[in-house]
Amino acid sequence: METAQTLAPGQPADAPASRAPSYREPRPGLMLPALSLAQRELVRFLRQRHRVIGALATPIVFWLLVGGGMGHSFRAGGPDGANYLQYFFPGTILMILLFTAIFSTISIIEDRKEGFLQGVLVAPVPRMAIVLGKVLGGTVLAFGQGLLFLLLAPTVGIHLSAVAWLITIVVMIVVSFALTALGFCIAWRMSSTQGFHAIMNLFLMPMWFLSGALFPTQGAMGGLGWIMRLNPLTYGLAALRRAMYWNNLPPSTTIPPLTVSLAVSIAFAVVMVALASALASRTTAADLQ
Repeated sequence: METAQTLAPGQPADAPASRAPSYREPRPGLMLPALSLAQRELVRFLRQRHRVIGALATPIVFWLLVGGGMGHSFRAGGPDGANYLQYFFPGTILMILLFTAIFSTISIIEDRKEGFLQGVLVAPVPRMAIVLGKVLGGTVLAFGQGLLFLLLAPTVGIHLSAVAWLITIVVMIVVSFALTALGFCIAWRMSSTQGFHAIMNLFLMPMWFLSGALFPTQGAMGGLGWIMRLNPLTYGLAALRRAMYWNNLPPSTTIPPLTVSLAVSIAFAVVMVALASALASRTTAADLQ
């Protein structure tokens, strides 16, 4: 028995039946899922008020305690007559960017435990979208908090010109992006927040200490001096100092030039994003738990 075929209106009976057109579900692309994940990071942060207060209050307290305690016994790195609070100010901004960017990537571990990340991984989106979403979200959070602290610069005698503001903002975005990508690389292979904090204390905090935030490179002993020169955060901090003290640093300043510092920071960001993308494209042991 032959199966009856449906003919289109006006089609002859002996004409071959037309096949139904096949439709392919369009893929969402790269930026739409990335921006959605970034927006989720911002909403999650703003709903957790203790994170907002802690992220802003902790660096300010640290800046006041360390800067006030060492203010009369240390002088280096800024314009002529600069005190330690002024010297430590860019280092505090770097600390805010580091803490906020790194801790924002803890959400990767939390999302994996809650099953959200597994749902995203099986979605028809490129892995690069996951990387960009997490990194962009952390970058916006870190930059926003760093910008709020930057508004306090006039209170310690740092007055930024329009050019200095623009360059400082660019440097902060680049450094925030690089640090968030670094946090992604660390958190992606972690299965517990305890392990993440251990890496933070063992690896990331020394990176900040040896960036020149607390003391200049030329004041360190030989071995530490070389480590500080190889530390990518040293160049991020140098770019911040050059931008904030635009055309106001003494000629004897030994920190790297702005062009070199910014180039190293951009290269660091590119390498970290590439590494994060490579890690996200592989199955890790944490995904199987």
